[in-house]
Amino acid sequence: MQPRNPQQKRKLLNNKKAASPAISTIIMTAATIVLVLVAMGYSNDFLGKRMAENEFSANRQFMLTTGLQIDDIAWTIGRTQTVRYTSSYGSMTFESLALNYTFEVYDGSNFIPVTFEGVTGITTGMIMFNMPVSMYTLGNNYFERLISTNTSFIQQGPSAPIVNVYCIEKMPMRDGSYVRIVAVPTIRMLNPSITSLGTPTNYYKFYLPTLIRGNLTDLQLSQSITLTGMDINKQIRNEISKVRINITFPNGMPLSTAGFDLDFFQLEPKLDAYTCSKTIDLQEGSVVELYLGKIKVSVGKV
Repeated sequence: MQPRNPQQKRKLLNNKKAASPAISTIIMTAATIVLVLVAMGYSNDFLGKRMAENEFSANRQFMLTTGLQIDDIAWTIGRTQTVRYTSSYGSMTFESLALNYTFEVYDGSNFIPVTFEGVTGITTGMIMFNMPVSMYTLGNNYFERLISTNTSFIQQGPSAPIVNVYCIEKMPMRDGSYVRIVAVPTIRMLNPSITSLGTPTNYYKFYLPTLIRGNLTDLQLSQSITLTGMDINKQIRNEISKVRINITFPNGMPLSTAGFDLDFFQLEPKLDAYTCSKTIDLQEGSVVELYLGKIKVSVGKV
């Protein structure tokens, strides 16, 4: 509103609390810039989190594909397969000490350990895609199985998965705060019956892929996993009535701080807080065949 007389106009111009048009323009411009920067920061953060969410979803499918490739390669020596992935926020890692399996067979009087290359325990690694929770989170203690709802470490049937793939967010962990997609080997059991000369013989076959460390270099420059079938070890035991399989966690025992324990893998059946164990009753006089397929896992440039 304009002053009605020259005296009011002079009074307004002499008011030291009034702001000149130039200063007002500067203040308004600065305020507008601040609002724009705040909006841009929020938009960039929102866009980054949505892109991280899409990346995590894409790598869920990648890990499922990797599990199928492991099943194909474990039983063919020399076969090599490279699976590529895309990641801007997460990273692919390999943990070489994930699970330790031991096999025992009951011959009617005692449980006898089964050795592979002179060693009783079989250690396998696991593949993990790690996404920082600062970029994407599902909530601490989140757990979801992606292949099978079966919690046992033994899967039965010819179409049963041989790799357990799941999503987990568990904190605190020694290596950082991540939501992860994990691919770790499990056991497939088959129970065929073969008749020879009119006499049926029951076979129990157990298949376990073991993952060992290959090259882990140039993870960001070459985003791929290369799987190579290295060896197949077979053990046969006759006249067996029971099989006992135990799992321990090398990086999850009381003296370890890594955190890859029973709560991380969530396997059944539990023997105690640090061990899973299952005893399988077989028909008398059964033949037990144990197969280990060794796979070298290289992440990045081979």
